[in-house]
This record gives sequence, structure tokens and C-alpha cells, in this order.
Amino acid sequence: MTALALSESAPSPTPRWQPLSPTIGAWTRDIDLSRPLAPAMKAEIYRAFCAHHVLAFRGQRLNDSHLRDFILNFGRAVDHFIRKADGKPMEAIHTITNLDAAGKPSKRPFIDTNFHWHTDRSFTPVPALMTMLYPAELPPQGGDTEFADMTAAYAALSPDMKRRIDGLEAVQSLEYMRQSLGAPPPSEAEQQAAPPVSHPIARTHPDTGAKSLYIGMYCSHIVGMAEDEGRRLLAELLAHATQEKFRYAHRWQPGDLVIWDNRCLLHRAVANYEMDQHRRVMKRACVEGTRPF
Repeated sequence: MTALALSESAPSPTPRWQPLSPTIGAWTRDIDLSRPLAPAMKAEIYRAFCAHHVLAFRGQRLNDSHLRDFILNFGRAVDHFIRKADGKPMEAIHTITNLDAAGKPSKRPFIDTNFHWHTDRSFTPVPALMTMLYPAELPPQGGDTEFADMTAAYAALSPDMKRRIDGLEAVQSLEYMRQSLGAPPPSEAEQQAAPPVSHPIARTHPDTGAKSLYIGMYCSHIVGMAEDEGRRLLAELLAHATQEKFRYAHRWQPGDLVIWDNRCLLHRAVANYEMDQHRRVMKRACVEGTRPF
């Protein structure tokens, strides 16, 4: 259990949470994140986070200091493995954009692997608990972020499939992801910092106890299974888990701060706007989680 376990939630004036979709997510305008959060409000946010998986705080006016203070309420902000276009390391609070190495809007931005289903930092021994996004610049329309509910996807598996994947682990690899998607290979330093790691295909949420599929673009193969057979199974699970009935597309509004639970969701950016015409610049940070089990 985390430091902000569900059992620690205390009675307090609660924000009004409105559903983002019939599947997952909730939003509120009742919290000003430019102000320090009282312990009871931290606990309420974390309770809602575990219950809804995606939270949107609307109408925010935040700078990097506010973003850093907010994310540190929930754990350690982790550094990013990917370097910026100029070769410098990304800060804990960094930007994800559709800009190319020259800083211009592009259909082939400097980082374009975000358009594939993934959960953040699953290629590390201790992946992300939470990711935060906050828009600095948005296109006139589009530029959505899409989420898929891995708890609902696991629950909808047949009993035979649940038995089949019980106890199986997938090797998750930054190098495999880059290779399979035609992205530049990781540097030697990146490979040393993030060698391949194995995680359960079905992981248990440390706070709710619910089972979720833990798959996505970093999954290379299944431990103890022939490579081709394992990849077919992973592809079958991903196709099942990303059906429309499990998905929610967040249509960004200026002032939205969104956080989501990487332990039970997949997500991806959606290229549903004129990427070579309009800038999309998002502030991002990740909170370190716990080792999957």
C-alpha cells in the first residue's frame, strides 16, 4: 500500500466529481492546484484517483513550480529517459510536443512513439504510478489523449484466457519498442539505465486489489514461451484490451490538469489534428510507483 492508502482517507469537504465518460474518469473545478493541498484533500484526490483512474482538474492556472508541488504530493517525481532534441536530459517537469528537432510543428515530431498504446515506464523495474499532463499550447481542435481501462479489459477475459495468462510474465524493453516502431535505437547510456525487465501480464493493483492487464508497446515477448507464440498472444490481448468499449478520449481544454493511474490504464496520444500546422505542447511529469506483482 502507498503512503496515501485508501484506508487513510479522512472525512472532509469533498470536491464534486463529474464523470468524464461512462467507462472511466472524473473531473472537477472545485480544487485550486496553485494552492498547497491539505492532508484531507490529498487523501480525497488519491481516493478518487484509485476509483476513477483518470482525473481532470479544470480551470487551472499553473506554472512549473505549482506543477512540481502538486505532483510531489503523491511520491517521487522521476527523471525522463529520453533526451531533448538538443541532447540535454529532460527535467522531471518536462514538455512533450509535436515539434521536430528544429522546433517546428511536424507530422514526424522529435518523439512520436507516444501515438502507440503504452503505460509509462513499464520497461523499468519500478514503473510509474501516476502521470500528469498540463497543456501549455493546444491546437484549435483535436490533439486528444486516449485511455484504455485495463481492469475492465481483464475482467472481460474468458475464464480460459485468465487461466492461460495466470503467472505469465512479459519482457518489457525500451530497445524492443524503439526497434519495432522504427524509432532511433536507445543510446548506450539509455540501454545501461533501462535493460529489459519482466513484469506480470496480469498485475494486481496495490491499493484496490483488482487485476489488470499490464501490456503495451514495450512488451517484447513472454518468458518461457516461443517468441512468435508469445507475440501473437500479446497482440491478441492488446486488441481485446483496446476495444472501443474500454476506451475514453480526453478532449483537452485550456487549464486542464490531468493525472492517470499507470497501474491499470494504457494511453496514447491521438494525431487527430493538423500536426504540421499547429503546436501541441504539454507539460508532463511521472511519479514513481512500486514493483508490479
